[in-house]
Formats: sequence, C-alpha cells, structure tokens
Amino acid sequence: MVMMLTFQSLDAQYMYDGNGKRIGRVDGEYYYNSSGSRIGRVDGEYIYNASGSRIGRIDGDYIYNSSGSRIGRIDGDYLYNSSGSRIGRIDGDYIYDGSGKRIGRADGLRRMQIILFFYFFM
Repeated sequence: MVMMLTFQSLDAQYMYDGNGKRIGRVDGEYYYNSSGSRIGRVDGEYIYNASGSRIGRIDGDYIYNSSGSRIGRIDGDYLYNSSGSRIGRIDGDYIYDGSGKRIGRADGLRRMQIILFFYFFM
C-alpha cells in the first residue's frame, strides 16, 4: 500500500489583522471567523452571509451591496468606496487602509478572496 501525504502551511489561506491576530480563513468558497464559525460564502459573483442571505456581488471592478447600490470599486491595487475615496490598498499579502496604515495580512489567499474579505467580512 502506498500512502501519499501532502503538507500545507499552517498559515495558508488565513487573514490576520494589523497586529497579526488571526481574524479568519477561507476554505474554498466558504469564509470563517477566528472562532471557526462560517460567516459567509461566495458563489460566482454573489456573496452570502452565514444565514444564506445575499449580501453583495462583484461585477468587474465594482462591488455592490444586497440592495444593488455600489459600495466600492477596485482599480489596480487600490480599493475605493462609493464616493470614490481611496479606502485601502493591497500590496502582495498586505492590506492597508486609506491612510497607508497596515490593517491586515493574507497568507495563501487569492487577490479576489482578499478583496471580498476587506469589503464584506473585516
């Protein structure tokens, strides 16, 4: 019998706040808080909370809430609110607020997973 083992970094697919405290993780389409409780999921362009209610969607560079109002925009590494003010930036694994202060880190997450965490779950 041949047994294959795979190893994954303990830090893979986790979100941390600016102080390095783990605030959540992403496992496939599901998002979890630091306690391990499911807080949401993504299905295509739609984002749902833990109860299964649609809380938003992403359409291209634009982020919308459940009412269909635009709440943000993505332009390269920069994140904007509905008024067009810069509210954040992603630089590699690090997330910064609009003033340039580091507010989080994402290990092993894809860019869109980081953006969803920033707008809906942080």
